[in-house]
Parts: sequence; C-alpha cells; structure tokens
Amino acid sequence: MDGLVTNIALIAGVGGGGVSSHTLVLTGVAGLVAGAISMGLGEYTSVRSQNEQVSAEVAKERLELERHPEQEAQELADAWVRRGLPRELATQVAHALRDNPREALRVHVQEEMGVDAEDHPSPWAAALLSFVFFSIGAVIPLLPYLLGLSNLWAALGAGGAGLFLAGALVGRFTQRPWWSGGLRQLVLGALAAAATYGIGTLIGVSAS
Repeated sequence: MDGLVTNIALIAGVGGGGVSSHTLVLTGVAGLVAGAISMGLGEYTSVRSQNEQVSAEVAKERLELERHPEQEAQELADAWVRRGLPRELATQVAHALRDNPREALRVHVQEEMGVDAEDHPSPWAAALLSFVFFSIGAVIPLLPYLLGLSNLWAALGAGGAGLFLAGALVGRFTQRPWWSGGLRQLVLGALAAAATYGIGTLIGVSAS
C-alpha cells in the first residue's frame, strides 16, 4: 500500500507539471528505488531497536529474578490472583517456577512485558519484505509506461486499480466487505494523487 500511494502521488505530481514520459518514468523508478530502500532501512532499524529494547528488559528481569526470587514469585502470584486464580494455586505455581530459572524468566517476561524472551523477529527479514512489497506496489502505476503507453491517466488508472485490489484484499482479511475496503483505499489514494497533481500543475515545468 505504501509503494502504491507513494508512487501514484509522485507520478501524478510530476505528470501534472507537464514533464515528458521519459522524465516521468525516470522519476517513478527513482521513487520506487528510494522508497523501497527507505522502507527497508526503516523497518530494519525499527525491528532491531525493538529487539535490543526487549533484550535489555529481559536482562533486567533476569537480574531481578537472581537477586530477589521470592519477591518476584510473589509479584507473579499476585498478578495471577488479580486475574481470578485462587491465592493458594497461584502461589504454588509461582514458587514452582522459581526453582526453574529459565522457565521463570520466560513466564515473567511474558506476563510483565507481553513478549517471548526467546523469540525475536528478524530485522533482516522485515527489511527484505518491506523492500520487496514496497517495490511491487510502486511498480504498478509505472506498468502502462513500461508497456509502451505514454498516458498519465493510464498510469493513474493502473494505480487506482492496484489500490482498489489491495484495499479489497485487506478488507477480506479483516472481515469487512471487500468493496468497502477497496473503495476506501481508492479514495485515500485519489486524494493524495489529486493533491500532488494540483501542486505539479501550479508549479509546472516552466518554474524549474
């Protein structure tokens, strides 16, 4: 979706300025490459930073378990009691975990942080997927030009079709009507394209 909206808006803005088809394609390809790299790097940094933060919190929790095992077990039991477990059962399970440091760490991290201490997403996989999917979306409005057409409206039409299809697919996954998801994404993308097209028309080639 990011690749679609970004390149549709970019092509609409440049096309509104009256540039040649060659310049428009060059701009679109540059936008695809720059956007895909930016998305990949951003996702890598985000996921790696998240993993580092989780690792730091896990290390802190491990230290607390080593220094204050009884207090940590009591905190865990209290948390389970608040969820409705009988006090005796919660205390019994918490003390059983206390004698198994690895499992105790896993459960404490899960209960207090909502994450798995041993399962971190790969920043490289996240970066690669972001790069690939952004590129797929960004190439759709360029397809008419790559196929030999030199018509801005054909490019915007291809982009609009891509937006509707992507929104419809998202709607299916979220149990919304497919046409509602498709129309919503089409309208949002059209607003972005209209804004950049208007700016491009106002500035025009002569301004450069």
